[in-house]
Amino acid sequence: MIRNRSLWTCWLVSLCLCFFLSLNAQSEDWDRRMRESGMVDVRTLDSTIQVRLAYATPVNFMSRAVYQGATGAWLHPDAAGMLVRAQRYLRELHPGYSLLVYDAARPMAVQRLMWEQVRGTPRAYYVSNPRKKNGRHNYGMAVDVTIVDDTGRPLPMGTLFDYFGEEANTNREEALLQAGRISREDCDNRRLLRRVMRRAGFTAITSEWWHFNACSSRTAQTKYKLIE
Repeated sequence: MIRNRSLWTCWLVSLCLCFFLSLNAQSEDWDRRMRESGMVDVRTLDSTIQVRLAYATPVNFMSRAVYQGATGAWLHPDAAGMLVRAQRYLRELHPGYSLLVYDAARPMAVQRLMWEQVRGTPRAYYVSNPRKKNGRHNYGMAVDVTIVDDTGRPLPMGTLFDYFGEEANTNREEALLQAGRISREDCDNRRLLRRVMRRAGFTAITSEWWHFNACSSRTAQTKYKLIE
């Protein structure tokens, strides 16, 4: 009985060790994959930029982690440089504030997982169809961001990240404000975010206050490499 218990303990310890080694390997594989795709971790350019990758956790619209232990926010160097400039502009206006990255470069394998989750539902409007190969995230040329204060708390923006609904729209904010669906503070914070991102060269979209593109879809497809 004691021998069996000892064997069981050894087996359990070995299993746990293999599990954690597997997690480390996945993390290293992810970082290597991004690096080999020509991406750069934005925090190596500016360590003040904060990162909380939503898709590396189950706290997202898919309720599952799909980045397998990713450790950095990766972007094409062109987009990464723009984000560094946006951070600098933000801190000139509000020294205690910082950009917080929710998502950055996204391989097509992950894009396909997302699409399968929403295909055939109203949520498909919010996710780029991988067959079109026009999602800027898939070239490392888009980023999902918000602003945090000096305590690391995200500023109120009217909705959480990944909210699929009208309250996240950027083209109806005054109407949403008048209807009491978002607040004046929400509007002001969104406008601050757009101000610094646009000054750095990013463009916003109408359906998601957090999403910014570093180039057009056509430019992404003709100038940059798709991340498989």
